[in-house]
Amino acid sequence: MFTKVERLISFRNLRPKKKEGFLKIISIFSFLGIMLGVAILIIVMSVMNGFKTDLTKKILGLNPHIVIQPNSYIIENNYISKLKEDFKGISVNKSFSGEGIIISNDNAKGIFLKGININEQRSIDFLKKSITSGDIKTFKKNYVFIGTELAYNLNLKEGDNISLMSSAFVATPLGSLPKQESYKIAGTFNTGFLEFDQNIVFLNIDDALSIFDKEEKDLNIEIYLKDPLDANSYKKKIEKINPNFFIYTWSDLNKSFFSALKVERNVMFIILTLIVIVAAFNIISGLTILIKNKTKEIAILKTLGLSNQSIKKSFFLTGFSIGFFGTISGVILGIVFSYNIERLRIFLSSVFNLEIFPADIYFLEKLPSEINFSSISIIFILSLTVSAIASYLPAMSISKMKTFRALKYE
Repeated sequence: MFTKVERLISFRNLRPKKKEGFLKIISIFSFLGIMLGVAILIIVMSVMNGFKTDLTKKILGLNPHIVIQPNSYIIENNYISKLKEDFKGISVNKSFSGEGIIISNDNAKGIFLKGININEQRSIDFLKKSITSGDIKTFKKNYVFIGTELAYNLNLKEGDNISLMSSAFVATPLGSLPKQESYKIAGTFNTGFLEFDQNIVFLNIDDALSIFDKEEKDLNIEIYLKDPLDANSYKKKIEKINPNFFIYTWSDLNKSFFSALKVERNVMFIILTLIVIVAAFNIISGLTILIKNKTKEIAILKTLGLSNQSIKKSFFLTGFSIGFFGTISGVILGIVFSYNIERLRIFLSSVFNLEIFPADIYFLEKLPSEINFSSISIIFILSLTVSAIASYLPAMSISKMKTFRALKYE
């Protein structure tokens, strides 16, 4: 594509003379600007991808992929059998959940009560993976598991007694009062998702029905899929079987959150791309000044028989080389930082005594990062394209130069 002469001229342009020190400064700033722009883009996109992936994993670890609520109708066993028959590979569980209040040591807090069936393997596996204290064997009637953050906030530990109050009302001589029952803490769990660890209490499914004054016919059906991203397509198919039931997916519950996250990611990408574009303007200005300074040399090359096309290609290669090596350096720097961003966060937090990634705001205990090579490829191609355009525009001006004017006073 480029001849030896064109590469030689380009290489000489990249090493300006001492009297052209200003060009060297512009070239260095162009290189650094593109490198930092690409690196920052990769780091930010990696953090955003990791944030979304970690949150999705936490949400899917605690929530079913599809929930079917009776909606004043009764879910018959033959309906469940038909679901298993029509949709092979799905896991179907029964559960019940609702809002309530935990009362202990003169403290009270609004929580989410979730009843689970300890005979279902998925529920057992989740609890075993998350338990920080206690034993799954003790999780029986009148025993509950609470999040570590909730236990810390209310000064509770394994074996303590608590009272749970639900939104169901019971008739008493004093009138209708919220139903309240006593339980013992079987242990604590830590999902790594602060919002859940602060607000969820797991109890036996029979206890859940009791405290909400419900019967077995009121149980919800929870469906778990092999690929949670297929939840919406499964939802449409399930609705056709019986439209009387209320059906929703995990994405329905978190639609606004993930939509906001997607918009924020796209906006960040557009804003940070401006760094690369601004750096590209340095290439344009640097090449423009270089071509003006090299007017006589260009005229001599034309006189010696070098074509306009070859000269343009050599100056294009000069600017593109800055963009290319800046992009490569930025990709390497961005990947290295992305892999070690949590270590860097810990180091900066300890040195400057700052909470850089507060868990109570961002819901996660550590700064997530997920390197997506398709995103890196897009950033790489985008940076090279911007560099190519920035290099091409000044090079085009060479064809307009008049050789005899440049050599008139030589």
